[in-house]
Amino acid sequence: MAKIIGMEVLDVRFPTSRELDGSDAMNPDPDYSAAYVVLHADGGPDGYGLAFTIGRGNDVQAAAIRALAPHVVGRDVPEDAAALGDLSRTLVGDSQFRWLGPEKGVAHMAVGAVVNAAWDLAARRAGLPVWQFAARMTPEELVSLVDFRYLTDALTEAEALEILRTAEPGRAEREKQLQANGYRAYSTSPGWLGYADAKLVRLAEQAVADGFGMIKLKVGGNLEDDVRRMKLARETVGTGVRIAVDANQRWDVSAAVTWMTALAPYDPYWIEEPTSPDDVLGHAAIAKALAPIRVATGEHVQNRVVFKQLLQADAISVLQLDAARVGGFNENLAILLLAAKFGVPVCPHAGGVGLCELVRHLSMFDFVAVSGTDADRSIEWVDHLHEHFTDPAVVERGRYLAPTAPGFSARMHDATLRRFRFPDGPEWTETARE
Repeated sequence: MAKIIGMEVLDVRFPTSRELDGSDAMNPDPDYSAAYVVLHADGGPDGYGLAFTIGRGNDVQAAAIRALAPHVVGRDVPEDAAALGDLSRTLVGDSQFRWLGPEKGVAHMAVGAVVNAAWDLAARRAGLPVWQFAARMTPEELVSLVDFRYLTDALTEAEALEILRTAEPGRAEREKQLQANGYRAYSTSPGWLGYADAKLVRLAEQAVADGFGMIKLKVGGNLEDDVRRMKLARETVGTGVRIAVDANQRWDVSAAVTWMTALAPYDPYWIEEPTSPDDVLGHAAIAKALAPIRVATGEHVQNRVVFKQLLQADAISVLQLDAARVGGFNENLAILLLAAKFGVPVCPHAGGVGLCELVRHLSMFDFVAVSGTDADRSIEWVDHLHEHFTDPAVVERGRYLAPTAPGFSARMHDATLRRFRFPDGPEWTETARE
């Protein structure tokens, strides 16, 4: 049996703050970054994963991933659900590391990066993209991947098995649909808070021309500015295109209601992250006050337990899981099953570094093997940094194409790693000399 003979971790950062790409009310100067992990397998191929951050602190995230190496190096290379489930349980179950969470924050994101790298490795060995590799597992194998601890008051193992068995007969047909038609996307590229009005209008027009049925604007900096920008966006795209808005946790509950009431005349489709991602009851109060405007959250939700509570409290009507925030594919499977149980559509958070590449696998797997539907579902699209990946996400006519290359699509080009490695890559050393 082949072994994992090494685990390499790199701090990779991109200076996106220079053009204010990624800017929002809470993160005005992000440098999109990845704590990047490579699992070296005896005889190859290797496995690749990452945790996404926005600059300072990426060194902390990389250190947390390195701390997991003793659990990984020397293990058999994972090839099936049993091995992937065992690895996840081992990493999450390290009691001393778990103390830093438990199951949240930097420590849990480190687990997710390694677990996702293991899925990448297993899928590469199987010669399949992760979405197909997982969708061809039996319902019993998939259920074995999930930690149901803390979930059974909302989702039991038997209920999860029934959800997966119900979806099973249509898997092959839905695979064909994805391969032929892709998966619906929406564009965040026009809406960064640091963009001038003219740039917002130009990019919104381009998004509509490119086939997107929804765009998203960042809000929460200044109410007068947000009303003006929302009005401009609505006039630009017309009534037939949805506009979502994203406050990035900017408000208290009352401020969220006041702010969104002012934007309501321009028909916002959802308000994303209106308040703290940990405030379940706050989200519920906002949802009740703003209906029929939808409430969406998830990119900073720390684990399956908080998602469970958001669903139980009717606090969200759009669930936005993140490929690199929780404990990897295994925990995201639990979250997809919860969403299916409660009938809430999943529209993943993407953008960042590598998130578009990763989350398309989760949404496509969900469509094929879990929910069995793409109704009211779409994946966020931000058109930058894809050129740094060997299997970049591709969107055509407003739809993600289904990836065909084996793995989880997280591998970066070697030239990218050399150039953007922090702090000694040329992108950073040459900047420091200027």
